[in-house]
Amino acid sequence: MGAPLTSVATGARTLALLWDKPLVGVNHCVGHIEMGRHITGSRDPVVLYVSGGNSQVIAYAEQRYRIFGETLDIAVGNCLDRFARTLEISNDPAPGYNIEQLAKRGTRLLDLPYTVKGMDCSFSGILASVDALAAQIKNGAADFTPEDLCFSLQETVFAMLVEITERAMAHVGSGQVLIVGGVGCNERLQQMMGEMARERGGSVYATDERFCIDNGIMIAHAGLLAYRMGLTTPLDESICTQRFRTDEVFVKWRD
Repeated sequence: MGAPLTSVATGARTLALLWDKPLVGVNHCVGHIEMGRHITGSRDPVVLYVSGGNSQVIAYAEQRYRIFGETLDIAVGNCLDRFARTLEISNDPAPGYNIEQLAKRGTRLLDLPYTVKGMDCSFSGILASVDALAAQIKNGAADFTPEDLCFSLQETVFAMLVEITERAMAHVGSGQVLIVGGVGCNERLQQMMGEMARERGGSVYATDERFCIDNGIMIAHAGLLAYRMGLTTPLDESICTQRFRTDEVFVKWRD
C-alpha cells in the first residue's frame, strides 16, 4: 500500500498548491463509519468494522472513536478470501460473496476453533482448521461438502463477531449496531447481528455493497465533514507513513 498512498498524497499536495485549495486528510476507517451513519441514519452506534484488512469493534467515547476490540491476527475478510483460494472459488464478483452463496446450501455445522479473548478475536486458527478439512475433500476422505465448510466457517466467525459486538454494546450502553466494511454486506452477518440486537431491545444498521465496500464517496463525505469543521491538513503534515497502532483514536466530526 505504501507506493500508491505516497503517489496519491503527492498528487493531492500538487493540486492543493496549484489551485490554492485546502488539503484535508481523511481516516479510512472514519470514512466507512461516517458514510454508514449518513446512509442508515444511525446516531450513536457501536460499530463493527469488518473488511479484508480490518476487524474492529469501535464506539464513540469522550469525543473520540475508540477501538474496544479487534482481531489478534488476520482480518475476517482476509480469512474468508484465503479460504476461497483454498477451495479455488472464483473471484467474480468477489470471493467472500461466493462463499456466502455456497454457505446458503450448506446443511452440516462442523466443529471449528472458536477463539474469543475478551473483546478480541483470532481467525488464523479457524482458517488453518478449515483448510485441513478442505484437504480431506480433495483427497476423497470427507463425508461433508465444500458448501458445509463455507456454512460452518461463516457461522463460526460471525458468531465470534456478534459476541464481541454485544459485549461492547453492554459496556458503552448503546442499543444500536452499525456494520461497515466489505464483509458488512454479508446478509448472514446482518441477520445474526440483528437477532442479537433485537434480543437486547436494540437495532442493527447496515448497507449494501455500494457503501460497504471501499468507495470514493465515503472519503469525499468524511473530507467534507472535516472541512466544514475547519480540520484541514498542513502540507508539512501530509506525508504518507505506514503505521499500525491498535491504540489509535479516531476524531469524530459532530456538532
